[in-house]
Amino acid sequence: MSEFKWGIIGTGGIARAFATDIALLGDHVVAAVGSRSLEKAESFVKSIPGAKAYGSYDALLNDSHIDAIYVATPHPSHKENVIAALNAGKPVLCEKPFAVNAAEAKEMVAAAKANNVALMEAMWARFLPHYAKIREIVASGVLGQITTIHADHGQRLADQNIPRLVEPSLAGGALLDLGIYPISFAHMILGIPHSITSTAVFTDKGVDAQSSMIFDYSNGAQAVLNTTMIVQTPCTAVIAGLNGYLEVNRTFYNPTSMRLTLFDGTITDYPSDYKGHGLREQAVEFARVVKSGAKESPILTWADTIAIMEIMDTVRSQIGLKYPFEN
Repeated sequence: MSEFKWGIIGTGGIARAFATDIALLGDHVVAAVGSRSLEKAESFVKSIPGAKAYGSYDALLNDSHIDAIYVATPHPSHKENVIAALNAGKPVLCEKPFAVNAAEAKEMVAAAKANNVALMEAMWARFLPHYAKIREIVASGVLGQITTIHADHGQRLADQNIPRLVEPSLAGGALLDLGIYPISFAHMILGIPHSITSTAVFTDKGVDAQSSMIFDYSNGAQAVLNTTMIVQTPCTAVIAGLNGYLEVNRTFYNPTSMRLTLFDGTITDYPSDYKGHGLREQAVEFARVVKSGAKESPILTWADTIAIMEIMDTVRSQIGLKYPFEN
């Protein structure tokens, strides 16, 4: 079986985590890394035997041996990097959040369509085994009508002064970087809300340090979501229905254990013995999409990604979060 060859745009922490995790696969390799700094690219590939280092993104995109590109640059660069790769005929897996706003996401999808090339958001949690089990449990109807979702994602990061989180010019704030996890989780279960109520606490630099949201759905269900970069929170999720509830333990968007409690007294535990970070699962799915000739994954479609960005646009509008580079 031939190896699926990845090219990575960006040399930050998430790029390193991706490269480390796909190394656990037998048929995926990081073949090249591109950076605006050749020195950074060369440093990145030192631990990856055989990988090439490029001092520009264009040089990477011109490498004919690359099967797909993983975009791992800061949020505001996603649109430019993704469209450049698509125009070069390269399938693209783009780190979450897919874009800064829905308008950008639509441009990126339009470029994929125009070039007839595969594109997928790297919302890696959607592709984990326990998320597949969650979808299976929900689809089975064992929970009965789902009425309530709770999910939180909080990490103590604000006092670490990480530029991508605190700088408005880098689309910083808790919502886009951390809040996408509970938002995407709620979307996976309940779809698009018919109304959203949001509130936030802001940093001195003008990005959200903490945001809380209530999503109302046409069937009467609600999702109560919170994200913060001020403190560490439990990072758990609960899906509650008329017949019982499913608890997704800490950290809900990482490989983790779960417990299903039904009101007839049945309790089912789902332990987790998963090895590694989990970023490789999205790589496996995207490679399947590319090899099949498809252009998007049914697990996370283009419409799903755009809908999630539109939800975050609404939240940002309600809390008053606009970035200086947005019109």
